[in-house]
Amino acid sequence: MTGTHPALEPGRVGGLRTPNRLVVAPMTRVSAAPDGTPTPEMAEYYAGFADGGFGLVVTEGIYTDTVHSQGYLNQPGLVSDRHTAAWREITAGVRGFGTSIVAQLMHAGALSQGNPYRDDTAGPSAVAPRGVKMPEYGGHGPWPTPREMNRADIEEAVGGFVASAVNAKRAGFDGVEVHAANGYLLDQFLTDYTNRREDSYGGPVANRVRLAAEVVAAIRAEVGPDWCVGVRLSQTKVNDFTYRWPGGAHDAEVIYAALTEAGATYLHIASEGRNWLDTARLDGGLTLTGLARRTSGLPVIANGGMHDPDLSAQVLADGHADLVSVARGALVHPDLPRRLAEGRAPERFDHAMLSPMATLDNARRWRLAAGAAV
Repeated sequence: MTGTHPALEPGRVGGLRTPNRLVVAPMTRVSAAPDGTPTPEMAEYYAGFADGGFGLVVTEGIYTDTVHSQGYLNQPGLVSDRHTAAWREITAGVRGFGTSIVAQLMHAGALSQGNPYRDDTAGPSAVAPRGVKMPEYGGHGPWPTPREMNRADIEEAVGGFVASAVNAKRAGFDGVEVHAANGYLLDQFLTDYTNRREDSYGGPVANRVRLAAEVVAAIRAEVGPDWCVGVRLSQTKVNDFTYRWPGGAHDAEVIYAALTEAGATYLHIASEGRNWLDTARLDGGLTLTGLARRTSGLPVIANGGMHDPDLSAQVLADGHADLVSVARGALVHPDLPRRLAEGRAPERFDHAMLSPMATLDNARRWRLAAGAAV
């Protein structure tokens, strides 16, 4: 490839102008204090991506209430003044480098494997999740069968998202990203085999996306028309890498249209550890990300192997997305944008960075062992 890489060109997400189109994808780091308060080590971690040249940082999933939303022990929250104050230190550090930062708001639902507030789990239906808990995040064994959420539970979950969005704004974030991907609560409602409800939240895809749309609309009503409210979506999940939306392009169009009407600023289409080429392609040469751009008219972030310079260039140059997000490639190279500008190829990701736990301490030990800068 010759010339300037398209990911190094300026980007725009709603009212946010970014110096490039490279985004740090949300990555669970289970490194907060036991009460969910972000730590100084987390502030250093997030500032490192900004110092490395990324145009936008999306945080790890942040829990939104003290009932069922927390998914892991040592997951950060945005539900208290203490949480908010600690995040304010992080946003100031990131924005000091001219980088925007968005808080990803997450409700784990049935995929909760560490919640000090509750012993039980809740989801759209009493269906045990597929697979087993994730040892990288402190879990082991099968997932329990969740309790089916009633209307009061649903209203409580929506209220948690809204309150956390307000706290995010107070903490100096440039916006929020509603986590409706990867098998967590909003995705559980969207997925046909975990949602067996017979009310207005179950059945056809237009009903199954209803809760995600209600969350976006409720946040939009509270934060105003101009603040950034993104949505992350995926077909694959942390506990199911093979799932695809059963209606293909039709389902995608219904989902995208509903979230756009609800007031989303952007759509972030994730691949959950898979390559974009594997998860985004549809029949007839369409891609999920390209279809999102066409259906919604919103900026679209593509995810899945985007640390590969050739793949990210193809995705941007061919109009499949407006920005690209990088997860494991950013862990290896927090200065990936700078390396890309200098024409240096990224090094291969080593899973030892996440073993035995996906914490900042383990990543630091890996860098020491690899002789990299800490």
